[in-house]
Amino acid sequence: MYKVKNYMEEAVLMLFDRVLKDIDVCKCEKCKTDIFALTLNRLPPRYVATEEGELYTKIESLKEQFEVDIIAAITAAAYIVKNNPKHEKK
Repeated sequence: MYKVKNYMEEAVLMLFDRVLKDIDVCKCEKCKTDIFALTLNRLPPRYVATEEGELYTKIESLKEQFEVDIIAAITAAAYIVKNNPKHEKK
């Protein structure tokens, strides 16, 4: 079987904590996992199968709009989770 990965997961992970620290949202593991999943569902996947493909995708990800789209998706997902938390109430 071929080894492929969704580079978008890595790209979101690189910005995730930096963006979340500036948002008033619960930071428990359940909420963070929900925000991460919702963020990925809002963004198009970027599958790579080779090191050259990964390098090309990383270069493309340096474009400002790519980062802006990820930040917007994280923010939107955080808003949804904040208003609909799935963790136990404290």
